[in-house]
Amino acid sequence: QVQLVESGGGLVQAGDSLRLSCAASGHTFSTSAMGWFRQAPGKEREFVAALTWSTSSTYYADSVKGRFTISRDNAKNTVYLQMNSLEPEDTAVYYCAVRTYWSLSYYTRPSDYNYWGQGTQVTVSS
Repeated sequence: QVQLVESGGGLVQAGDSLRLSCAASGHTFSTSAMGWFRQAPGKEREFVAALTWSTSSTYYADSVKGRFTISRDNAKNTVYLQMNSLEPEDTAVYYCAVRTYWSLSYYTRPSDYNYWGQGTQVTVSS
């Protein structure tokens, strides 16, 4: 089993920056990928960014490319999402996810992951 603890959400103004953290614990030795998703009220949960554990390859949704950066700290077993130039459209609950099994190179769907954090609210005001 894997437990994910998220932190870093909050209320900011447009143009501000925010960094989300996701600390993983438990049986994380088999982690193959970690990702960030977000869900706004009344909308589907959408892909934001992903990082593969073996090669540290990164993937981003077009809507956040160039503004968001996903990274990891191996010593702390933690994944970060650095969010710059935040826009009101970024307002959502952000979820951290981990995949602990081998799979093909699919990272953009919620079903590509088998453990999830509780979510953290990010609100960007105009």
